[in-house]
Amino acid sequence: MKITVLDGFSSKPGNMTWAKISSIGEFTGYERTDSKNVIERSKNSEILLTDKTILDKYTLLKLPELKYIGVLATGYNVVDLKQAALQHITVTNIPAYSTSSVAQFVFAHIFNITNRVALHSESVKKGDWCSSKNFSYHLTPQTEIANKTLGIAGLGHIGMKVAEIANAFDMKVIALTSKKELPSFIKSVTKNELFRQSDFLSLHCPLTDDTENFVNKETLSLMKNTSVLINTGRGPLVNETDLAYALNNNIISAAGIDVLSKEPADKNNPLLNAKNCFITPHIAWATSEAKARLLDIAYDNIKNFLDDHPINTVHA
Repeated sequence: MKITVLDGFSSKPGNMTWAKISSIGEFTGYERTDSKNVIERSKNSEILLTDKTILDKYTLLKLPELKYIGVLATGYNVVDLKQAALQHITVTNIPAYSTSSVAQFVFAHIFNITNRVALHSESVKKGDWCSSKNFSYHLTPQTEIANKTLGIAGLGHIGMKVAEIANAFDMKVIALTSKKELPSFIKSVTKNELFRQSDFLSLHCPLTDDTENFVNKETLSLMKNTSVLINTGRGPLVNETDLAYALNNNIISAAGIDVLSKEPADKNNPLLNAKNCFITPHIAWATSEAKARLLDIAYDNIKNFLDDHPINTVHA
């Protein structure tokens, strides 16, 4: 088997290697692949692994020997699934590998906003505490999350994990979800109720035509001016111009953002200079533990495919 990884940079951290996967066959790995090089690098491959490199209809038609595509992520919109099916190409993804990591990162953003630990630490290092007349001082309000309402849009693996953590912190949990049976600590609400009631709103719904711009001028206007938005899901769930306006005009108080509509970030993105907007570079998924799980699942996916028992398959 000829195995090619088109863009392994993000999936292989630090001292981790492709050893398990490369043991399966003839292995070639690239950190990144430009669109103009995809066909050349992929030709003659029977197994192709991709993260963000797009495999569209035109590309797949040029790869008649391809039997398997492993997407090194949960989202699989980079592959033309209809064309893959026509060519009898099996496509798999990596589900639920980053659940704990992303849920943890949601609260990293929440605690950054409510406590501003790094800001106060830097203040101490600059000598502000040494010169203070008081035993204690704070530069921003310190806020408890207990008894605050956490709203969750989407109760998949990550959304449910976030809900469980929130419950452990004695938060009230509400959710917009299609699920009928919920744990007793989660209250199902309508979309408008979600925006109106949430002190913190965390986005975990998939990106579809219906959820694109889920957060916009209209829905933001429903929120409390003390509310906080957290997005570790998909960038286009948020209308970034509308969110920047809401932050700059005190319609909501803050936002913690790990994903943007265009990545890497566009220097003209309005959120980069918005007030109380804390942006991280799409790293909620990227703990060493999550990356190790990703590679293990990718290996298992390939092995099961070769044993004629494919798992984690995705379809059009």
